[in-house]
Amino acid sequence: MTSATAAGASPAPVAPKSRKSVTGTRKAVAALFLLPALVLLGALVVYPIGYSLIRSFYDQSGDGFAGFDNYQALFTDDGIRTALKNNVIWVVFAPTVATALGLIFAVLTERVRWGTAFKLVVFMPMAISMLAAGIIFRLVYDQDPDKGVANAVWVGVHDTFAESSAFPKAHPGRDSPLEPAGGGAFITRQPVTAGQVVTLPLVGVAPDLMPDGAKKAAPAEPADGKITGTTWQDFTRGKGVGTLNGVDAAELGYAGMKIEAVKDGEVVASATAAGDGTFTLPAAADGARLRLPADNFAEPYNGLNWLGPSLVTPAIIGSYVWMWAGFAMVLIAAGLAGVPRELLEAARVDGANEWQVFRRVTVPLLAPVLAVVAVTLMINVLKVFDLVFIIAPGSSQDDANVLALELYRKGFASDQPGIASAIAVFLLLLVIPVMWFNVRRLRREVRR
Repeated sequence: MTSATAAGASPAPVAPKSRKSVTGTRKAVAALFLLPALVLLGALVVYPIGYSLIRSFYDQSGDGFAGFDNYQALFTDDGIRTALKNNVIWVVFAPTVATALGLIFAVLTERVRWGTAFKLVVFMPMAISMLAAGIIFRLVYDQDPDKGVANAVWVGVHDTFAESSAFPKAHPGRDSPLEPAGGGAFITRQPVTAGQVVTLPLVGVAPDLMPDGAKKAAPAEPADGKITGTTWQDFTRGKGVGTLNGVDAAELGYAGMKIEAVKDGEVVASATAAGDGTFTLPAAADGARLRLPADNFAEPYNGLNWLGPSLVTPAIIGSYVWMWAGFAMVLIAAGLAGVPRELLEAARVDGANEWQVFRRVTVPLLAPVLAVVAVTLMINVLKVFDLVFIIAPGSSQDDANVLALELYRKGFASDQPGIASAIAVFLLLLVIPVMWFNVRRLRREVRR
């Protein structure tokens, strides 16, 4: 009986034990350890978001309910609309260029022995703060080629293919036989005749800026049937020294000066001054007026205005790419290390060249990594502030404006906290879909 009863009886209930997590820690203990982090998260993230959301529906004073007026200003205020347009440019181009460069660097450095050193150099800007990078590129983009590296390189390349003028400040002096001809050129007051010796004195060029080929000016010798003359710097150091409109021993010739003989509006002859400033024109110049064309006096090429209204946004995006291309390269290189080599070798065995292997095998296999990098950079550029604030000068800051900078300007410079809060909420709404896409992709990768 006892055995039957024992066999037929239901087992005694077991007291429930405290459930443990996968790591063996009780949930209550885990929650206790997470509590300080949750408090900080609430104080530093949840509360500011909630306060900004509420504040965005109130007016400037914070006492009157404004409804959706602050949000309406996002699409009617010129400054905010410019910032929104620039943010679109940032989101489209900055992540794309940085990801593309990171992909190129990661693939190319995999095949060279010094690839690690190259990666270190490319990644190094990540160690620099946005503030420091902004100061660096403010100097890089300086308009003066003697200070700004960008314009120093640009002007050097330009001057290699287009010769600049050596006499940008030259002009006729007192009682000169030359007069303005319009457009920056100068022309003789009277026509010249064959056999005549012409003097074309100018002033205004500093002695240390004279062409390297300049020599002591020499008076021209008359020649039968031709027009000869001298063009020179009619200036001698020292008060009362030298002859006005006359060639003196210490004065330099305008080497390379172009002279044109103009008759009835047409150029009938031309010449280039020698090192001592002398020149000779053929008999065809008889009865013409001598003109020094404006090309002789053109201002030297000073490069591009990188921080002007038209180029300031691309210039700042360039500085951002300089900083973040290394980040993209490192992540893509890590993904590239996990690509099965046998697939690449199989493609080569099947006759694919390196470009086809890269385009049809490497890039598709790296698509998940490329998407994560691009999305991460999109989130980052939506919040960009430091670079725009530091690099863009005051004259073009309105043209380079972005939402994060406009938030700062509205909240502090213009004292419009309601509109600033609306911009903050709008930025959050822009970031959330991108973050959601990134989280979903990461979860999908974990399931695989």
